[in-house]
Amino acid sequence: MSRCFSFTEAKNWCLKSCFKRLGFRSSVTDLQDGSVMHCWVPKTRNDSKPDLVLIHGLGANALWQWTNIIPHMMHYFNVYVPDLLFFGDSFTTRPERSESFQAECVMRVMEAHSVKKLSLVGLSYGGFVGYSMAAQFKEKIGKVVICCSGVCLEEQDLRDGMFKVSDLEEASKILVPQSPEKLKELMRYTFFKLPPLSLVPSCLLSDYIDAMCTEYLEEKRELVRAIPKDRKISNIDKITQPTLILWGEHDQIFPLELGRRLKSHLGDNAQLIVIKKAGHAFIYEKPKEFYKHLKSFLLDTQPPPLPPSSQSANA
Repeated sequence: MSRCFSFTEAKNWCLKSCFKRLGFRSSVTDLQDGSVMHCWVPKTRNDSKPDLVLIHGLGANALWQWTNIIPHMMHYFNVYVPDLLFFGDSFTTRPERSESFQAECVMRVMEAHSVKKLSLVGLSYGGFVGYSMAAQFKEKIGKVVICCSGVCLEEQDLRDGMFKVSDLEEASKILVPQSPEKLKELMRYTFFKLPPLSLVPSCLLSDYIDAMCTEYLEEKRELVRAIPKDRKISNIDKITQPTLILWGEHDQIFPLELGRRLKSHLGDNAQLIVIKKAGHAFIYEKPKEFYKHLKSFLLDTQPPPLPPSSQSANA
């Protein structure tokens, strides 16, 4: 029997309404190569503001992952929030599954919206994509924030036991869960402190899976498989942009060692900040601390945007 009501779909509708009230519009860009990208873009662009792209991780679509931080950022930036391929309304018929291809697609969307220079924040899988954007499009990327993203992992790390789950197929089943049990397992790895999962009704977990995890199932698992494939630090570009690395102290998805490894790889060009008493999901567990560090890195060195009256006077 089909579902009469979905809490997940209802929340998704509320988040869309929230984005629209905040001044965003939904935009779909056909890249003319079999790829279609959805992005939330400003209804009215302010040319006196710099541009900021927020790149989500695996899991739900971009709406769910960035709603809490956007109101703090939009006073200072033109904020763009893309759905990566196979999330939200973005997809491709092409076979590529690498983060470099995702990066190319995001950049083409930004170019379609006349964004010439941008800073970015990449969360988890989105950090791989953001890092690749910074490496490929050096002159177009300003500041870079990498959040709990194992950019400097190597394929060998899986065999060496760095991760709680060393089998890649098992990891893909947890990261793209298809049962309440797997979703609970993912939550245990993601959060530092959780309420007893026995209190969460399985019907709510199943509802979330039906709404967020069933479409493009195999394609999403292919994204996971592509991450460590033939990956070696010696082959990873050293980006030159000022970079902030944020990491949860107790991250069980990408251990803190990978954050230290990325800092060592980038040298003085990067700073690593460890969020205490937090896991992989520190943006939810410590949202005020997350915003404090973003503001210090991205905003405090930016001049305030001109008010509309000043823009008119200078025109």
